[in-house]
Amino acid sequence: MTWARLKTYFETSLAGLTQPTRSDWIFALRTVSAGMIALLAAYALKLDHPQWAMMTVFIVAQPVAGMVLAKGFYRLLGTLAGGVAAIGITTAFGTGPWILVTVLAVWIGICTFVSSLLRNPEAYGAALAGYTAMIIGLPAFGQPHLVVDLAVARCAEIVLGIVCAGLTSRLILPKLASDAIVSRLKRCILDLATYAGGAFSGGDRATLIGLHRKLVADTQTLGEMRAYARLEAPSFAPRAHPVRRTIGQLLSALSAARALYSHAAPKNAALIPVRSELQALVSELAAKPGALDDTSSWVARLDAISIRARQMPDASIEPGEDRVGTITRLTIAADFAEALKQVLRGLDALRAPVTRRPGPGSQQPALVVHRDYPGAARNAIRAAVATLLVAAFWLTTKWSEAAGTVILVAVVSSLFAARPDPVQVSWGFFKGTLLALPFAFLVGQVALPALPGFGWFMLFVVPIMVPAALAMANPRHVGVATAFAINFLAFLSPHQAMTYDPGPFFAGSASILVGILLAIGVFIVVLPADPWLAADRIVRAMREDLARLCLHERVPRRSAFESLAYDRVNQLMPLVQNSGRKGEAVLGGGVASVTVGLEILRLRTASQNHALPSETTLSIATFLRGLARELLFRAPGDPQTATIAVARQYAAGIAQRNATGDMLQIAASLRIIAAAMEDFPDFFAREKT
Repeated sequence: MTWARLKTYFETSLAGLTQPTRSDWIFALRTVSAGMIALLAAYALKLDHPQWAMMTVFIVAQPVAGMVLAKGFYRLLGTLAGGVAAIGITTAFGTGPWILVTVLAVWIGICTFVSSLLRNPEAYGAALAGYTAMIIGLPAFGQPHLVVDLAVARCAEIVLGIVCAGLTSRLILPKLASDAIVSRLKRCILDLATYAGGAFSGGDRATLIGLHRKLVADTQTLGEMRAYARLEAPSFAPRAHPVRRTIGQLLSALSAARALYSHAAPKNAALIPVRSELQALVSELAAKPGALDDTSSWVARLDAISIRARQMPDASIEPGEDRVGTITRLTIAADFAEALKQVLRGLDALRAPVTRRPGPGSQQPALVVHRDYPGAARNAIRAAVATLLVAAFWLTTKWSEAAGTVILVAVVSSLFAARPDPVQVSWGFFKGTLLALPFAFLVGQVALPALPGFGWFMLFVVPIMVPAALAMANPRHVGVATAFAINFLAFLSPHQAMTYDPGPFFAGSASILVGILLAIGVFIVVLPADPWLAADRIVRAMREDLARLCLHERVPRRSAFESLAYDRVNQLMPLVQNSGRKGEAVLGGGVASVTVGLEILRLRTASQNHALPSETTLSIATFLRGLARELLFRAPGDPQTATIAVARQYAAGIAQRNATGDMLQIAASLRIIAAAMEDFPDFFAREKT
């Protein structure tokens, strides 16, 4: 990096830190205050390692109160589970050092596997259960009678930090998840209106792709915040139901808008009025200040558009026009209008007082997430093997400081294992840790031994921790800043009587830095993560889901399929976003597969209509079996089977028979499936073996 680039980097970073918002300042001052209260309480209770109470505050610190409570809750569960595991493992295997470290490494592997299958904050709690056992178990090595005292002390220190962080986040100028959900939902609606306006008018493709990705990610975040709000205030529980329904409708509206954009309609008398009215509505919604303060007018207009589109005015379709294509697009337009209307109603339900839960007969949408079992197994093996190898080095060399290295390898290799780029995340953690070292030395080894007392401690530490907390509030710097704050306190190791003792300070610091570097080496060397392998597993799972939709006797719920499919699209984004056209093709195919799946569901539902001719029902079943074979057995580059041609021929045959109603809907679904699969032929083919 040249001096000019380095200067630009620091100027950009400094600009981000010197322009904090009011919310950033509130977060920073609240976090530092909570940390000081936790440390002071730890001193008063004479806890052995008071820094853990203050460190916990910074570990669980989040801008939203519900997020603090959620992370604190799962940190407490993980600590308790790790403490119990440490007691059990040390009691059973404490007499044999090699057996002890082997069992601890296996336990870390198991917890890493579970963590890789979960999402934050549950994933954090599972990873914590693994390395907490190591943190408690290793200091008790050779002294198994101390393990219970260590576990109790660690839990007490962490509980103290969680309580202080939770109370301050809830009582001091709180930013509530319940309010944040309404704010984010409004932003999602306006983004959806902007996306739909561009889609209906043939807007810039790159802009629309970026908006689409943002909407998918924000919708997934809404689902996470629903859990945060319920922890923050149990009274929010009834509101969780409208959030869940609204998430499903957001995904449906996004699918419909994207389908209309992908297959622009030809000009005809039937479609132009509906499309123009929708475009005018979403453009006005996106541009009008305070448009969402009162949704009644928007709901009424969308309801009218939906009814008009579903009437399918055959009389306005001129001879020679594509009847099936027109009806297809009218159906999608009606789906979009209906879904957006339900999203607006969901916003109203969140803002209105809730007096009761939905009755037992009201079925809630299913929100399902993707689980990558092979990836989780790789992460587990890597964490267990890395921990065991470094522990073997510690036992062989009998280097006392290597115990800290073992712990850091376990922490980093399990905590960051499931990230799309664990090397980059771990390197950011290392940079934050390295940056904390000189500050901790100056404060802990020079200033505080000469000027002892809590007052002097605050004078030296607060000016360092407030900028660190401000950086934690900035998404660009949160990783490095969090590592700085945590490890500054770990290096500092505040006690009521601070002494100048640089030997142990540098030895312990070196073990931590070496542990992080070894963990980075593990990510690079031991079963290195290949983003394309993970992406291929997700794509294969999406194809298998489509085949399952075709063949399974029971028709699954639309919300279950749609939420799982979009969750997988969200997981694909960080894996392929820097891969150029190949990555764009995979993402585009992933979104198209959502459309294909929804039309398969529409066909399955139509085939259960007993009013349809038996030959039509049989033809649908035959087509779906052929489509499943196409998805499961055709290799990339192989010519497409007759399935797609059959779909188009059958749709054309329906149109020639002047069919109406359900038959035209069936023809429309066949056309949409054929078009989507022709747009992304390699996505819908199994990977080469």
